[in-house]
Amino acid sequence: MTLTAHTKAILALGLPLIGSHVAQFAVQMTDTFMLGWYDVRVLAGEVLGGTLFFILFIAGSGFAWAVSPLVANAEGAGDTTTARRVTRMSLWISALYACATLPLLLNADTILLALGQEADLARIADDYLSITAWAIFPALGVMVLKSHLSALERTRAVFWVTILAVLVNAVGNYVFIFGNWGAPELGVRGAAIATVIVHTVSLIALVVYVETVTPEHELFRRFWRPDWEAFGTVFRLGWPIGITTVAEVGLFAMSSLMMGWIGPLSLAAHGIAIQVSSLTFMIHLGLANTATIRAGRAIGRGDRQGLRDGALVAIALSGLAALATVVLFVAVPGPLIGVFVDPADPDRATVVATGVVLLYAAALFQLVDAAQVMALGLLRGVQDTRVPMIYAAISYWLIGVPCSYLLGFVLGWEGPGIWLGLAAGLAAAAVLMMTRFWRNVLPGALVAA
Repeated sequence: MTLTAHTKAILALGLPLIGSHVAQFAVQMTDTFMLGWYDVRVLAGEVLGGTLFFILFIAGSGFAWAVSPLVANAEGAGDTTTARRVTRMSLWISALYACATLPLLLNADTILLALGQEADLARIADDYLSITAWAIFPALGVMVLKSHLSALERTRAVFWVTILAVLVNAVGNYVFIFGNWGAPELGVRGAAIATVIVHTVSLIALVVYVETVTPEHELFRRFWRPDWEAFGTVFRLGWPIGITTVAEVGLFAMSSLMMGWIGPLSLAAHGIAIQVSSLTFMIHLGLANTATIRAGRAIGRGDRQGLRDGALVAIALSGLAALATVVLFVAVPGPLIGVFVDPADPDRATVVATGVVLLYAAALFQLVDAAQVMALGLLRGVQDTRVPMIYAAISYWLIGVPCSYLLGFVLGWEGPGIWLGLAAGLAAAAVLMMTRFWRNVLPGALVAA
């Protein structure tokens, strides 16, 4: 394939994935938007609760993400049976993981108080998670089926199911947070109810699609029967992916905890700024998922040169998107933050001013953030997950977190210092992981060809 052909193929597969990630993130952003208009302190509590849920959810998602390279590789080799086996066992592992994490989510106040958060914010977070905790089961099931369908290059189905989730969440929040259409006003608990409904509806929609549109895969045939070989394959590939992602998400979670030490308004501004910067990150995540799938298929059919050329194109597209994001964050930070806060809120000016400075800091790490996730996507596509896990731990926890604390509290730069520490951790990860792919993994793949 020519580079132009690679570009067309990546965009054809990647645009629906980017759209689905943006839509999925719109679910979270809707919560931030509506709770920000409801009450800023309630939003701060939800940020804490949502962060804890997301960390545990993302750790378990490693077993779902393992499905993409495994199914892509199997499909590239024409092995439909293996594609079915690994997806089915991923659903098993995800369900077992959800059972193990449920007690942690149901005792969130104890955890957050031990981490130094205000009692009032910890109580709000606990109210949120007392309901949202049960969404861990359908949420992980959704991740597995999305990964399965993406590897089959049925990304449009993933996109439309996610759009459905956005609509259901918006309606649910409107009804239960504010008490519209005769429903009681439940605030943060209303947002939690909507979250459970969204994940449940999404799972049902995906199961129906898989059963009706791809019956040849027989995904749920004899679902109750264990397949220990496939179970082990998914587990061995998936747990390093989960730990790697937790290392990165944990870096941002620690930043939320540090912002909470500064105060609730700083935490609210941080939550909004994280939402804005994470929304643009969905572009890179979608391209990274595409890189994983295409790398897996290239390896499955023995096309190592296609692996190299596809990697170049995917990274170039991600770099262009990152440059556009930098311009956006520097040009109009105020409106991006202000849309999340009620104009009548007396704390609006403080929250917006703090958030604007944080977006300036976010502009500094756009390119390195894009580079590290693209490298991860390519490495997962060739099923290289354990060394990247070590790199992630070093970059985010031995570099990123200490830098955030040093700049934020020792030097007294507070919020901006914390975010500059994030940039340091992401830059280290980008250098280490890109170096591994281009200097260690790719040359061996080309020789093998």
